[in-house]
Amino acid sequence: MDAAAPSAKKRRSSAAESHGPGKLSAPAPATTEAPSTYSTAEPEESPNQEPPPGAGGEEQDGVDHISGLPDAVLGDIVSLLSTKEAARTQTLASRWRHVWRAAPLNLDHDDLNLDDDLEDKALAGLVSHILAVHPGPGRRFCIPPHHLHYRPAAVDAWLQSSALDNLQELDFWEYPPYWYHLTFPPSPPPASTFRFTATLRVATFGKCHLLDSSVEALHFPQLRQLALEDVEISEGSLHTMISRCPALECLLLRSFGFCRIQISSNSLRSIGVGVGFWHNKPQLREVVIVDAPCLERLLYLQEPVDIHVSVISAPKLATLGCFPHHCKLVFGTTVIQGLRIDNLATVVPNVKILAVSPSHINLDTVIDLMKCFPCLEKLYIQSCISGESNLWRRKHSHFIRSCNIRLKTIVLQSYRGIRSQVNFASFFVLNARELELMRLVVDHRDYNERFFEEQHGMLQMEKRAARGARLEFTKDMCRHGRIHVKHRQRDDLPVSYKTHPHNLRFHLLALIQGGRGGLELLLESATKTHKVEVHLNDGEAKVTVRGLLSWVKANLINERPEMFVKGDSVYAFLS
Repeated sequence: MDAAAPSAKKRRSSAAESHGPGKLSAPAPATTEAPSTYSTAEPEESPNQEPPPGAGGEEQDGVDHISGLPDAVLGDIVSLLSTKEAARTQTLASRWRHVWRAAPLNLDHDDLNLDDDLEDKALAGLVSHILAVHPGPGRRFCIPPHHLHYRPAAVDAWLQSSALDNLQELDFWEYPPYWYHLTFPPSPPPASTFRFTATLRVATFGKCHLLDSSVEALHFPQLRQLALEDVEISEGSLHTMISRCPALECLLLRSFGFCRIQISSNSLRSIGVGVGFWHNKPQLREVVIVDAPCLERLLYLQEPVDIHVSVISAPKLATLGCFPHHCKLVFGTTVIQGLRIDNLATVVPNVKILAVSPSHINLDTVIDLMKCFPCLEKLYIQSCISGESNLWRRKHSHFIRSCNIRLKTIVLQSYRGIRSQVNFASFFVLNARELELMRLVVDHRDYNERFFEEQHGMLQMEKRAARGARLEFTKDMCRHGRIHVKHRQRDDLPVSYKTHPHNLRFHLLALIQGGRGGLELLLESATKTHKVEVHLNDGEAKVTVRGLLSWVKANLINERPEMFVKGDSVYAFLS
């Protein structure tokens, strides 16, 4: 008999919508640039580009081409849908009646309560029913970790179901975190959890206790992505687990039970670390990257807890963030303490993207960081520019003459247009010859044309060193609630907005890694859904799809716009 569990009814109010899964309301960013460099966002015409089917006013033939696809293809499509949507395809037509049962099962507990009317016990019963009627195999199984504590027998039965044979993705998680306001201790997952080790490609363990005896026998030959979120695990077992994942590319670690982690991996590309808390358990304080020849991204996912990070060998490391003020970074013999260079023995030329989040930062500190990372191309500052004057014309004249500032993108949070911030921003406007975009995140009270024009003049945009540089204003969209990041999103650095320590789960690593393609691959924001204001062009009576796509290309696409729209053709994305 299962123990009674508190209600897991989801509270999705309108406020939660704005803080919830990828639902950040964002107005169209205001961009200012000189008239001579102004360009419309109309798609470029390509004389050799064939029009897409149906272009030029041709009528569609009305034939259902999708139903004519082979069963295997339809099964792959259905397995990518949410649990409810996939099951409902049985009602489309007789052709579809058998497809869901023949497709790999994608069972996500969170998909089953979209109407907010099911209690936890009913949801558990629904999971049991789906596993009973679907013959398998399994593709993805996602359940909240509180079931490990309240319904261990049911979880064990679920995991032993033949419907989950050959499971590829196992996810002990839910959004919002059910345990956020609960204090039940981490429970060990049942032994049946590990019957999928030979086939798992994605694994997320949340709010559980991985025992030494369980980890010792594990081997994950195909695992690409691993997340340990609020997991209790010993240092020895953690090292063992990582070493038993020869294909591991993404690692998210925000757990407890250890103080130090030492990573050597020939396959890891992305690492995100944070500090987990549970009573008096040991907490992470030191990360050492001993040998990671493929590592490209190293993110610190929590503030204000400080941590000591040492990088001995990571020749491809290009992205760093988002390190707080008192964090200590060591690259070989170069030491960065509190974002100040204590010992610049050697430069770190491979880092191109950097995000920092100190309480305050000034121009002197940023110039020191540019000396340490001379090839820096993108800089994200998630803090207020300090109240110091940030005068630079005399103080940094030698640096301006002798160093090539390679920054192309700069994002400044909490910009108010005070003198110290203007001096800070104008340094890059007037001296960064490769600058393409400076984005200033302002308070909603300053989001108006008068403020934009004033800053355009104060920053001397007409004298900018890079004639193609753009000045863009966006509203302050900081969210200190939980933000859910879905599987197949990415960004070069998903740190444009501050996040609560409990926001960051394994799916962020898929985002950092680049994951499996979708439209989100091209977006700069980690937001799944954008609420925007698109202004009409002269002569337009209403917003058209063509105009909307042009706006998206100009304002949301971060890289490779040709992969989104080219000429009159729009690429289709299946995510």
